[in-house]
Amino acid sequence: MIKVLYSVDEVSDMIKHGARLLLAGDETVLSQLPTGNWVAGTSPYFMGDNGGETSKEKIMVTQLPEYVTETSIKTYDRQSIASIYSDIPANGFGFLIIPAFTEIHMSFAINAPDFPGFTTKPLLGWVSGVLLDDLGKTTPKVINGKTGEKIEDRALMMAVTLPADKLADIRMLNIFKQGTGDSIVFTVDGFEVTQVIVDGKSMNFADYLVEKSIDTRLPLVADYSGAGINISIKSIDKEKKSVSFYAPVFKDVQYRFAQPVDQYFQEFMTQVLIDDYAEFSSSNTANQKTMLFSCNCILNYLYSNLEGMRTGDMVGPITFGEIAYQLLNQTLVYLTIHSI
Repeated sequence: MIKVLYSVDEVSDMIKHGARLLLAGDETVLSQLPTGNWVAGTSPYFMGDNGGETSKEKIMVTQLPEYVTETSIKTYDRQSIASIYSDIPANGFGFLIIPAFTEIHMSFAINAPDFPGFTTKPLLGWVSGVLLDDLGKTTPKVINGKTGEKIEDRALMMAVTLPADKLADIRMLNIFKQGTGDSIVFTVDGFEVTQVIVDGKSMNFADYLVEKSIDTRLPLVADYSGAGINISIKSIDKEKKSVSFYAPVFKDVQYRFAQPVDQYFQEFMTQVLIDDYAEFSSSNTANQKTMLFSCNCILNYLYSNLEGMRTGDMVGPITFGEIAYQLLNQTLVYLTIHSI
């Protein structure tokens, strides 16, 4: 296992020697780093060398390979983020970090499928967060390593250019599948709803969840041509009779709650092995794939007791949302680099 969690001093030394880094850590440690060619998001949760771990002292490090030809860093607000795909190089990828529970988070989540060039270039990343005990006490942030600026209201992307013989590929690993329960359709797009259409009948969604004793640890799943996209429930407000989500629901899309997963970790690792995990290599030989980055959802981490559990080469930050072209929930996202 390659080391991925480092101390402030170790990461500072990498930066001073010119390394190009994608970082995750608590704000207190990220604030101590020197300026350089790096971007970061706040999260104290990791899948690390020794398995799932919570730490305010360590920093998760993804170092870009030496063959990367160019990088650039740019911030985005609600208006400018629509042009994000035009800023990704023709051969390379965009690495995007968004602070959780912000207007830019909501704007990207709802509007990304309508951005010019959507899915035409590889865009991946994650939503930054904080220690759950610190919610309301501090805010999720992204950090521009070039300037040292800590940002809580805009998104940040590092655009990475690859040489002609390398190709970036983004994959999603979702162990959840649509169940066979009620058909659920929403009449509005958004992170919060009151009304829903269940099997053709309009009703209050909060009442429905309570009356049916729905296990809200399971996500809603929409089937997009065979690809399952999860929407995780954040909370039920019984007084307002509203339900909020970690990602937006979209109107006129059919959702169903996911099938229960009895043994999450075993199912997760089975899916990793079924996927092209066996082709991953830490060396860069012809026709092989190098695992460069992965991230997993805080809900998977919590609901499935991943602390201390190892997931092979699938190491990276535990996030408040995953990005693979658009915002995802309860999904593992990973990036491989192919030699061509």
